[in-house]
Amino acid sequence: MLGKHSIFLIGPMGSGKTAVAKYLARLLDYPFHDSDQEIERRSGADIPLIFEREGEAGFRRREREVVAELTARPRIVLATGGGAILDEDNRRDLASRGWVVYLETSIEQQAERAGRTRHRPLLHGADPQARLQELMRAREPLYREIADLCMSTDQRRVRSVAERIASEYRAWLRRPATSANG
Repeated sequence: MLGKHSIFLIGPMGSGKTAVAKYLARLLDYPFHDSDQEIERRSGADIPLIFEREGEAGFRRREREVVAELTARPRIVLATGGGAILDEDNRRDLASRGWVVYLETSIEQQAERAGRTRHRPLLHGADPQARLQELMRAREPLYREIADLCMSTDQRRVRSVAERIASEYRAWLRRPATSANG
């Protein structure tokens, strides 16, 4: 269990990571962090502008630095960007430093939620459903690879998902050290 006293939420865009993480942080009385918000705060630019100026590679470099720093903090709840798991160092840091929850959601739910904002540069200029399917094919195995818990958010309220995660996390913490994953 050493080093696993933080909770890191992973999953595709539109899965509810930020909303669930905020609620979960309040339930556990842990600080809340969002890697995308931290990147924007540090750079003074929003993510679409970073993508425009530096490309996806520039954004991912910034993301790697932020994830490395935030995952080293004790007892936090972290919402990651949907593509954070693409980087091997991020996957290692997430898996070794915290309890990882994969928020699963359908392509339809993602399209509905992500379509409400223009803050999704990977969807610009593409058929959103086709692009979301393409992203999911590449990313889902990586989400599952490091997840300690998988939970669907389709048709579920933020409160319900956060309460279930908190319950599962508390049960996980109570396990004898020999049977815990970490």
